[in-house]
Amino acid sequence: MDKLDKNIIEILKSDGRISNAEIARNLNVSEGTIRRRIKIMKSDDILNVYAVPNPKKTGYNAEALIGIQVDPNKLDEVGNAISNHEYTTWVSRTTGGYDIFTWVTIPDSKELTNFLTYYLGNLEGVNKTETFISLEVLKRGL
Repeated sequence: MDKLDKNIIEILKSDGRISNAEIARNLNVSEGTIRRRIKIMKSDDILNVYAVPNPKKTGYNAEALIGIQVDPNKLDEVGNAISNHEYTTWVSRTTGGYDIFTWVTIPDSKELTNFLTYYLGNLEGVNKTETFISLEVLKRGL
C-alpha cells in the first residue's frame, strides 16, 4: 500500500458512496487508476466498503460491550457462535481478564437480558460475563 491507496481509503471512510471520478478529481489522478486501485484493495482483502447504519434509527435502542470468560478449549466454538448471532456487530478474542469481547446492538433492555441469560448463559464453555451498557456512542465505524 502506498500513499495513494491510503488517501483513497481515507476518502471512502468519510463517504463510501463517493464516485471513482470524484475521488480521482480530489487526488489528481485518472478515474481508471482509482477504479483499478479499489479493485486490487478489495481483492487483496485490504478494503471493504459497506453501510454502517445508525442502530437507533433502525430499531436497536440498546448497545453494550460484553466481556466473556471462556474455557480455553471452547474459545473457537464460543467465538463462532457469538459471531453468528444477529445482535453482535463486533467480536474479538483478547488477552487479559476476558477471553472475548463483543459489541451488541439490541432492540431494548429486555432483549439484552434475554441475550445474556438465554443465549450467552447457555453457551457451553462460557464461565462469566460482564456487561457495560453504552450511554452514548461518540464514534461509530473506523
